[in-house]
Amino acid sequence: MTIGRIDRLRQNEEIENNNNKKGYGSTSSLETMEQSEQQNIEINISQEPPKGPLRQLLSRIGHIKRPSWRQMSTNNSMPRNDDSAALLTDQDESIISEERSTTNSTESTTNSTECTTNSTESTTDFLKFFVSSAGPPQIVFLCMLWALALGSTIGVVPSVMTDQYAKIYHNFDAGDSCANYGKDAKPQSCLDGSSDAQTAATSASFVSNIFTFLTSSLIGSISDEYGRRQLLVLGQFLAMFGPLVLVMIQMFPTSNPNWYYVASAAGGLISWISIALSALSDVMPNQWRAPTFGLLLSGFSVGFALSPVLALGFSHYGVSLLSFSLLIVGLFYSLCFLPETLPVETAEAARIQRSEYHRQEDEPRLQCIVRTLARPMKELSILNRNNLFRLLSSLAFFSGMSSSADQTLLVYYVEDRLDFNDHDIAVLFGMIGLLGILVQGFLLKPFTDLIGERLVVVVAFIMGAITNTLYAFAPSKQFIFLAVCFSSFGGMSFPTISAIKANNVEKFEQGRIQGALYALSSLASAVGPCLLRLAYQKTKDTTQPGAFFLVATAFFIVATFCGWALPEDKANSVPQRGNANDAEQAFEEPLMIT
Repeated sequence: MTIGRIDRLRQNEEIENNNNKKGYGSTSSLETMEQSEQQNIEINISQEPPKGPLRQLLSRIGHIKRPSWRQMSTNNSMPRNDDSAALLTDQDESIISEERSTTNSTESTTNSTECTTNSTESTTDFLKFFVSSAGPPQIVFLCMLWALALGSTIGVVPSVMTDQYAKIYHNFDAGDSCANYGKDAKPQSCLDGSSDAQTAATSASFVSNIFTFLTSSLIGSISDEYGRRQLLVLGQFLAMFGPLVLVMIQMFPTSNPNWYYVASAAGGLISWISIALSALSDVMPNQWRAPTFGLLLSGFSVGFALSPVLALGFSHYGVSLLSFSLLIVGLFYSLCFLPETLPVETAEAARIQRSEYHRQEDEPRLQCIVRTLARPMKELSILNRNNLFRLLSSLAFFSGMSSSADQTLLVYYVEDRLDFNDHDIAVLFGMIGLLGILVQGFLLKPFTDLIGERLVVVVAFIMGAITNTLYAFAPSKQFIFLAVCFSSFGGMSFPTISAIKANNVEKFEQGRIQGALYALSSLASAVGPCLLRLAYQKTKDTTQPGAFFLVATAFFIVATFCGWALPEDKANSVPQRGNANDAEQAFEEPLMIT
């Protein structure tokens, strides 16, 4: 076995450095390098003589020699010596080919084994670091608790709000429920109530996301300067108002249902998830951010997986009360156990870097107010910093329109058109939760290690397009359940995109970039449901009322092309192993026989 090219380069470099110290010229260095190269090859052959037919061949035709540095510089084709070439027969060529094939196969097996071992060790190290760190485990637990609280009411809200709108505005019997009627037997008042509830949900989503768009980048930037913990606690406090009003509406049947959507929209003032991502970025190294963000979503998935079980064991009022209680528990847990993740020196660097936003001495108050009001737009300018951020912004916008529309309208659609009941909704979100745990908690990191963040984003968007196509033409409940299986893989895009943007900014900009891109996603979330709602008005009376989901499919296709255009060197946190092997093989030279 001959010495590898990379090892010879290192040895020749050492020889050249030694010669330079002794005063040798460049010509002497080249001659010494040629002699050293030839000696290394001969020593390797004498120490590790090949066995079998190849050994007999070498004893017959001489020794192996690679082209010298001068030959390489003057003749790139590196032809075989004419005298020695005559000694080679077809059988000899076959022997060399077989020997090379065996060697390559052995090296490939060794590399594969090393890759598997390194991947296992990396996963173990990642989990140990995550569990022992201060902040990430607590944040993931809070996500699970929050998802458990809000997820338990997802199937309840459409039913409660439909009944409330039907009773208040369309003279539906106060003692009855629209859930008691099949899809073909529902009174007109129930259909009108459902339409009002969908319109209110879309409007509330629009307002909430506009709030997030206007405040998210500013809140993220403030968290860079003053810490994450206080803002996380404030975000949890605002999230409590929606479940509280939901409880009050069921306690007082004459209450206006619009108050629930007003309270829900108020939660958009503080983007809890973007601050949580910034907090995780403070602690986790670059190469582990995508799987860490995946664990954050797996915490949500655990909550969504368990929440339908709770919903089945309680009445609508009981589920609403439980949701509110869980949020209170989460708030007290944050106050008692959630640590601050932002290092003091990082906060100081952020304050110095953004000192222009702080009021200066003798500055007129009006000028200070104008500058403060303009700050959110100024913070968003980071999205236009380079081509990578512009592409991330584009794919986040198009995918956000589709994802938010699915979340807002799917439950209403399947209850109205496919006759989903509380049990079906429980099964649906149980599947979403369990598959989310599998994909985000166990598959995301291997996928990222195998193909890199860029291709993970592309695959996720393709799955999103397939999901919405299945929604559009689903003739029965079974097709919706099948689509959910694909949608779980589409969920890989969010943590991966968050990791890419976190890996391409400074430590003191983590909150700013997470907030800015989440603000853009919120704008997409405001626009998406409105567009699909308008499309539904055109398709609801056709033979394919779900065809409005094809609009979301088109958005995902555009996002897929944006993901494919991401620069690989900036999108992937670690160079892919296949590329490294190709680079190493490029150094290998063909053998020459003399």
